[in-house]
Amino acid sequence: MESYGEILRKKREEKNVSLEEIERATAITKNYILALEEERSDDFPGESYFTGFLTNYCEFLGINPDDVLRLYHTKKIQEAPVPIELTTKQKPKYLIPAIVAGSAAVLIGLGLYLYFAVFNVPQKLAEKALKSTEKEKIHQYEFTGKSETKRFYKGDQILFPTKQGTGCIIITVGETKGKLSLLMPSGTQIVELSEERDLDVDGDGFADIIVYLSDISTDEASHGAEVRLIEKKGENSVVEINNVDEGTELAEIPSAGSVKNNSKRVVIHEDTRAYPFTINVTFRGSCLFRYKSDRNTYVEDYFKNGDQVAVNSNNGTRLWMSNNNALKIRVIAGLSTYDLEVGRAGEVKAEDIKWVRDSDGKYRLVLIDLE
Repeated sequence: MESYGEILRKKREEKNVSLEEIERATAITKNYILALEEERSDDFPGESYFTGFLTNYCEFLGINPDDVLRLYHTKKIQEAPVPIELTTKQKPKYLIPAIVAGSAAVLIGLGLYLYFAVFNVPQKLAEKALKSTEKEKIHQYEFTGKSETKRFYKGDQILFPTKQGTGCIIITVGETKGKLSLLMPSGTQIVELSEERDLDVDGDGFADIIVYLSDISTDEASHGAEVRLIEKKGENSVVEINNVDEGTELAEIPSAGSVKNNSKRVVIHEDTRAYPFTINVTFRGSCLFRYKSDRNTYVEDYFKNGDQVAVNSNNGTRLWMSNNNALKIRVIAGLSTYDLEVGRAGEVKAEDIKWVRDSDGKYRLVLIDLE
């Protein structure tokens, strides 16, 4: 027959929970948890203290406390020494009850003091029960259009108002381990850590909301996922810079050979002609950002998480950023869209995005890093 200590240890290993997690959940310190599993009842101040902790630990592991206590008492009886009355001269009858009563009173007082004053067990048990109840609920969060960072758990629902204002579209949180999955009427979207994803919630072909996954556990789904929600309209709407006049001036497009740092260029798009293009910048952190489109003057401002800037250019745009990792750059030329690589956190960078004319007669929209 297994001992009660082996039952506790095997059940803990079966549930794959650490001593730290048990300590947080039950308010029983690690040394007492090990003492319970190793059947060291003498480590506890008294019998009531030991049995109370044993009962709480059994309930946490999902074991019937009565069965475990029965094994404990059986072992205690087997290990009990021969009664002193059988080996020594019998004491007066009234002395033993007095000692027992006094000891019991001391133990009860000590147990009550530890239970209520030191460990505050009732409050912790109530908090544990409340957390357990809350965890089983399906939490719903109504997205109001304001940019906000929240932690979501599996089963949570995001209510996104319809454009007709006649109800809400429900986005359900699926997987929260290693990656985030969002279940929508238009399909399931998977978002990786540090990824920013545009979501078409209502399936009309246009993005309604931006999701940025800032934190998720790789091995524990119960930790949930920290998500930044940004509406594509409203207070985080695109700041559009309209500076395209009559179109691209082909005479002003330089040849590739005359461009400084041309050897370091990255070709974004090529065509047999040049035409206006758009640069969309989305900020997911604080950044000082400066830009100059064509012959216009420099524009400089300090942007924060959720802000967006759209710059329309005829021939070229020069960009300067104080934190290259804090923004995402997307270039739209013709019917094509290109996402540019994000740099390192804290990296200061300047670059040109411009049309050049190559020796083969083609026009290429290139990205050139400036020193």
